[in-house]
Amino acid sequence: MIVLIRFLIISLIIYLFYRGIVYLMDPKRKLDESYEKGSYYFYDDVKNVRKNFFISFKGALFEGEKYLGTTDNAFEVVSIFVWAKDTMNLQGFTRDDFLFLEKEILMNYPDADISWKNPIEDLMKPE
Repeated sequence: MIVLIRFLIISLIIYLFYRGIVYLMDPKRKLDESYEKGSYYFYDDVKNVRKNFFISFKGALFEGEKYLGTTDNAFEVVSIFVWAKDTMNLQGFTRDDFLFLEKEILMNYPDADISWKNPIEDLMKPE
C-alpha cells in the first residue's frame, strides 16, 4: 500500500513538472505575454497554410492570412493579407514599422506578395 502511494506521488510530481514545461514553452502564451509587454513576437505554424499567423509589435496585434499558390518550382504561400486586430493601437506607428513587419514576414514566406487592410494600406501606398 505504501509503495502504491509513493508511486502515485512520484507520478503526480512528474506530471506537474511536465505540464509546467509545456505551459512555459507554449507559443500562444508567449504571444499573449509579448502583446501585454508591447514587444515583438511572430507566432506562426509554417507547416500549416490554413492557420493564420499573428505578430505582436509595439503593443499592437496583427493577423495575417496566407494563400497557397504556385511558383516556378513548387506550391508556396504566394499571397498574404495582413490587418491589425484593433486599429486604435496603431497610434504612433510609422511606415518604417510596417516595412519592418513586411521584412519579417518575407523571411518566412519569400515568394509572398503582402497586402495590408485599411488604414495601413493607405500609409503603405508607393509614393
